[in-house]
Amino acid sequence: MNKGELIDAIAAGTGESKRVVGDVLDSLIDHVQKEVKAGNKVSLPGFGTFEKRHRNARTGRNPQTGETIQVAAADVPAFKPGAGFKSFVNG
Repeated sequence: MNKGELIDAIAAGTGESKRVVGDVLDSLIDHVQKEVKAGNKVSLPGFGTFEKRHRNARTGRNPQTGETIQVAAADVPAFKPGAGFKSFVNG
């Protein structure tokens, strides 16, 4: 499912227009990204938690040549699914 299909499904389920649903979805994504970038956790009970994690520098390997390379440290976004989401997916 892509973003357009998600907007269509939410609009059909709520009776709202696709434009309103698209604006709400864009705003949600924007706010989650800003909060995670600032180092805050965004928790949606029953769904999961978005947060920023630090990945240390490490030595990697180029899969084509086998040459070792240095991979820089970085902050990366992470998502941890909630218990409700996990149980729903597991049936």
